[in-house]
Amino acid sequence: MSLHLTIDPEFEGKIPPLREEELKQLEENILADGVVINPLIVWDGVIVDGHNRYRILQKHPEIQFTTYEKQFPDRYAAIAWICKNQLGRRNLTPQQFKYLIGLQYEAEKCSSNYNGNRFTSLDKSRCVQNEHTYKSERTAERIARENNLSNSYVRRAEHFAKGVDAAEKVAPGIKQEILTGNIKPTEKAVAAIAKAPPEE
Repeated sequence: MSLHLTIDPEFEGKIPPLREEELKQLEENILADGVVINPLIVWDGVIVDGHNRYRILQKHPEIQFTTYEKQFPDRYAAIAWICKNQLGRRNLTPQQFKYLIGLQYEAEKCSSNYNGNRFTSLDKSRCVQNEHTYKSERTAERIARENNLSNSYVRRAEHFAKGVDAAEKVAPGIKQEILTGNIKPTEKAVAAIAKAPPEE
């Protein structure tokens, strides 16, 4: 099956990258099977799950694969789904887990307030959610319950995720270092980065 799919950098950026050896193993498994067993999950031709498999397929166009079309009301809902799906992975570091919880919470709070389109990135569209509304309280409670966490962990995770993304903007590559646990700044320090002006 030859199909042109789009990789959305924002969507791909929410997924903790595989380590070099994991990526190599995935490619070896696909080549040994001669087929990609799990379908790539897409939304209007944009990949929401299966970025690594798709890159491998581009190197080996003879390999068979399938896609599964999923529907989302907006980009926030797609990002929340990506985070939730990634949280099911067994090999997440504590930092990756916290980052995904934070992103899921932020995206779900924004989803029903969304007024952009699927091409508008999270940063550029307006998501006014600084005040703790009833909905965001309920969202934090549900995510906490689904993952056996406290509500406060979910809220702190949102600040952590924003801080990691802000740090990545000023020092590309640092996100990977933080999420793999190679460098371990305090949670407070990471959250402070999100609130600091870029020049700081």
